[in-house]
Amino acid sequence: MAQVTVNIDGKAYRMACEEGQEPHLTELASKFDQYVGHLKGEFGEIGDLRITVMAGILVMDELSEAQRKLHGLESEVGSLKKTRDTALARVDDADSTLADTVSKITEQIERITEKIEKS
Repeated sequence: MAQVTVNIDGKAYRMACEEGQEPHLTELASKFDQYVGHLKGEFGEIGDLRITVMAGILVMDELSEAQRKLHGLESEVGSLKKTRDTALARVDDADSTLADTVSKITEQIERITEKIEKS
């Protein structure tokens, strides 16, 4: 298992992760550090644990909002797929009707042609 050292609020934390995930973990820690830094700028020194909890809650709030949007988009995609399927079925029906009509007209033209040739 790989290890990486991340810095949050000026403190180094050594963490284990899967091989190849080191850059991703470092990036996540950097983003979380930005939350902590922002809150420290807003509220000052109110305690490391409190700042960390507040930053975690902010992250969870953003995650919750992203999940809500994702569910909305999934619902919209489902609706669009149904609309597409309905439209494709209508096109298939129209194609079938058109093919039948062309076939009937062709038969009529052939009968008329035969009559003309017999005359």
